[in-house]
Amino acid sequence: MKICVLAGGRSTERNVSLSSGTRITTALRTAGHDATLVDLFLGYDLSSVQNVDDVFADANIPDSMAISDAVLTDDDINALRTDGSTQLFGPGVLEIAKAADIVYLALHGGDGENGKVQAYLDLNNIRYTGSGALASGMTMNKVISKKIMLQSDIPTAAFKEVLRENGSKQTMPFGFPMIVKPTSGGSSVGMTIAHDQAELEAGLTEAFRFDPSAIVEEFITGREFSLGVVNGRALPAIEIKVHDGWYDFEHKFQPGHTDFVTPPELDEDTHKRMQAIAVRTLDVLELQNYARVDFLLDKDNNIFVIEANNLPGMTPLSLLPQEAEADGMTYEELVDSIVKGKIALYEAGLNN
Repeated sequence: MKICVLAGGRSTERNVSLSSGTRITTALRTAGHDATLVDLFLGYDLSSVQNVDDVFADANIPDSMAISDAVLTDDDINALRTDGSTQLFGPGVLEIAKAADIVYLALHGGDGENGKVQAYLDLNNIRYTGSGALASGMTMNKVISKKIMLQSDIPTAAFKEVLRENGSKQTMPFGFPMIVKPTSGGSSVGMTIAHDQAELEAGLTEAFRFDPSAIVEEFITGREFSLGVVNGRALPAIEIKVHDGWYDFEHKFQPGHTDFVTPPELDEDTHKRMQAIAVRTLDVLELQNYARVDFLLDKDNNIFVIEANNLPGMTPLSLLPQEAEADGMTYEELVDSIVKGKIALYEAGLNN
């Protein structure tokens, strides 16, 4: 198949996305597909080829895609475009996407996971991996997704939304410590832990740098896990053990800071309950094809959903590929199954 791997874009997670896209493109070509990496924001100069189909002959991947710790601002990203434009879809992107049999969405955060790109592709009758626009938007918004989970009896931490317009001086219906993060974001960008009122106000100010809405959650002490679901099947969970601190951006994407254990040291009943909750979470959020659900397990073996990720990372340190490997699936088999699983949904008329 001809596959356009869309990565990059305008998100604060742009560099993570490019790392995922590079690895996905390489794996798809190893699996026999004509895959090419296209930066959603920077686009592709189609004047360099005779026709658009020629684009798929080249992987178009960078020589190196190490993930920077720097959080990119809008100005940083805008400066990458030489034509002065700030529109999300760069030159040639739509033409290449239309020429592909399917688009593999390797986008993370912001415009990419929030449903806007999915809606644009839907309007142009372009097939893509992952979930549809509505499910993506609901999942990306942590306030909306947590409300849906609670209404569906899926356990998750108590929370309160705070709007930027209401300021950072807030009181919460639960005690310290608290988790503070942007309502719509990922990779722990803008996330802090508040141990007192001063840290709460500072954390809200930090979250408001990235989003006009912040979510403050009750802190649950426990072990952290993640569990992917691919084409309706729950993978083995993975336990996340940070060497120090907490699972922030650096711990997620820089080697040597975190240990990952899969299959995890869990009794069979707890593991199966976690897998069942993961599948149920995808169902109530109307996610399809694949996604990842993050969990906390407290000392009494109570399971809490942190959040769902509708386009989970696929970098060398990302969790979903490690879970798939523990299930006997290579990286190439994982990405190939994601593509074929979504094609099957389209052919059955079940894409959302």
